[in-house]
Formats: sequence, structure tokens, C-alpha cells
Amino acid sequence: MTDELEEVVEPEAGEGGGADALAALAAERDEALDGWKRTAADFDNFRKRALREREEYVRFANERLVAELLPVLDDLERALQAAAEHEESRLEEGVELVHRELAALLARHGVKEIETSGKFDPHVHEALLAQPSEADEGSVLDVVQKGYTLGERVVRPARVVVAGPPQEPDG
Repeated sequence: MTDELEEVVEPEAGEGGGADALAALAAERDEALDGWKRTAADFDNFRKRALREREEYVRFANERLVAELLPVLDDLERALQAAAEHEESRLEEGVELVHRELAALLARHGVKEIETSGKFDPHVHEALLAQPSEADEGSVLDVVQKGYTLGERVVRPARVVVAGPPQEPDG
């Protein structure tokens, strides 16, 4: 290839233009290489900036959620104080208030309880036990632990007891 380059840029008889053409090609190559390096550096800077911004979004989203959870923590502390003072009715009211407030806060952020009436759905339910029952086989009999979704995503599946086939009478 070097021979080919020399042939192409070989100065014509009596001209010094070949060296100038070679210098022009080298300058053009260096300019293209510098442009490529600048573009690569710009892309790397963009990638780092996007990563930083994404981390900031997560941090600020968590900050907002924490700020909304603090009043729930305050109410829970008041309920615990009422328990220490043996005011059972105030304790029950306080715990109910905290439960309602926390449920409302989670609902505002898109958290929903998974429906557990009806048939077992392996996408949103986790069967802990199949129990013989007269109910339709595969239907949910009992909820051991509620499940929740965040948007369309299952955060925690509902842990349930599922109806199995009816028990055969001994006989």
C-alpha cells in the first residue's frame, strides 16, 4: 500500500506538488482523527452526565418519599407514647390513623393491593399451601400475607392458601 501511495503522490516532473499533496493528506487525516477523538470524549462525557442525572433523580425521588413518610413516623411515635401511658383507646386510634395514612401515602405513589378473591394467579399470588376444600379447585381460600403492585410491577406477591381437590371420605 505504501508503494501505491508513493505512486499516487509522486511528484510530476519538475513539480514540488507531491510533497504538498502528502502534507495536505496528512493534515486531513490528523483533523479527522482529532474530530473522532473529540466525538468519543463528548460521548463519554454525555454518558457520565446521564449517569449522574439518573442517580440524582433516584435520590430526589427517595427524598420526597421519605419526607412524606415522616408524618407517619410521627403518628406512630404518638401511638407508642399512648401505649406507654396505658391509654388503650388512644393507642388503637393512633394505630388506625397510622395505617390509614400509610395506606393513602402508598396509594398516592401507585402502590395497590393485589386482589385475592377468585382464582389463584401465579403471576401475582404465591401458593403456600393447597388445602382440601369444597370450594372450586384453584380458588384462593385464605390470605396469609397481602401482596402489592407498584404500577404494573409486582412488588410482593400475595401469599395465599389455595383450594385443592375435596378430601375423599375414608371408607
